[in-house]
Amino acid sequence: MTFQILGLAPALLEVTRQLALSAPTSVQSAAIPIALAGRDLLATAPTGSGKTLAFALPLLQLSGAGLSSGIGGRRTTALVLVPTRELAAQVGEVLSGLALGLPSRPKVAVVFGGVSINPQLMALRGGADTVVATPGRLLDLVAHNGLSLASVQRLVLDEADRLLDLGFADELERVLRLLPAQRQTLLFSATFPEPLQRLASRLLHQPERIDLPSEASAPVKIVQRVVVVDAKRRTQLLRQLVKEHPGARTLVFVASQYAAEQLASKLHHGEIYATSFHGGLSQGARKQALKEFKEKRWDVLVTTDLAARGLDIEQLPVVVNFDLPRSAVDYTHRIGRTGRAGAEGLAISFVSPDTQAHWRLIAKRQGLSLPLETVSGFEPTETAPLTPLDPQSTGGIKGKRPSKKDKLRAATALAEPTPDHDGA
Repeated sequence: MTFQILGLAPALLEVTRQLALSAPTSVQSAAIPIALAGRDLLATAPTGSGKTLAFALPLLQLSGAGLSSGIGGRRTTALVLVPTRELAAQVGEVLSGLALGLPSRPKVAVVFGGVSINPQLMALRGGADTVVATPGRLLDLVAHNGLSLASVQRLVLDEADRLLDLGFADELERVLRLLPAQRQTLLFSATFPEPLQRLASRLLHQPERIDLPSEASAPVKIVQRVVVVDAKRRTQLLRQLVKEHPGARTLVFVASQYAAEQLASKLHHGEIYATSFHGGLSQGARKQALKEFKEKRWDVLVTTDLAARGLDIEQLPVVVNFDLPRSAVDYTHRIGRTGRAGAEGLAISFVSPDTQAHWRLIAKRQGLSLPLETVSGFEPTETAPLTPLDPQSTGGIKGKRPSKKDKLRAATALAEPTPDHDGA
């Protein structure tokens, strides 16, 4: 299939040719005609499948290529809501890059929190055809009369599951109340949990549905390894693995901001060019760290799940799970940072004896059957802590915790006396 049969305008087809986009991905082939027809859309597709172009191209075409200007400036006719600053910047870059090749260029504004609001208010003077925003900063701008949502005709929720997961539900509801009831809504998500199903049923009107295979079953070229190592020796092993892959940039996931700072510091003192990237840094520091990592000025970027979605780093060969993710779904998002655009990738997960049960649950829920490896010189000596077997335990997997009733039943069962079989 080619872009020519999807209904795109000649100017946008020329843009795809200039960008050497020879063929659309599966989600683009399915979504673009639906979006151009003005229908509501619910699309679930894995990260890295090309969702951004699937809505960016139709948005630019439906915007009238900058013809939404009215008295007093441009009216915002398209709104893209995203969960993180990094994803906002990335989507904005895609839209602005595509718009450069159009004869009548629409104005794209990108707004997010963590930075001063004043430059964004200045950038919105005269209006904007398309706005890419995180929910909180969008509401701030509306409160400052820097933006009106009364003319929005098309709404895109990108990484919609993540919007809810990060606690934006209340802010999202406030944004929705500011939008016209009559509009086109495009919802893109990697997963479709129950809260998102309820939201979709309220927002979408007779939507078309696209459901592409999850990352766990997608034909990607990622070699996955699981290495058993004592927790206290993970840093030393990581140093060795990085040195075994000279020149290969490595994205390392840890559980907390503090752990990111500590590990980056230890690696740096071990003569490895490493830096941290997490939500505790200022937006300027995050942008600089990511820019320098993409420019290969750092060998290792130590990060939290902030970088598990929305970041597109070309030719990233190695991802390491220094700490296992809490969520089984987040495992696939983490390793999905490598092996993108058909490239080969390597994903290594460190499992210590006390996290093997957690790993087994992740593997089961993602349908993985990977051997547990050891590295010579790093064979584990620790043993897993002895704890009573709890049938309700989820091993810490997020989203599968037992309810209060389940816990009460378990406590009651433990308190009940057991029969004395010896005297029977």
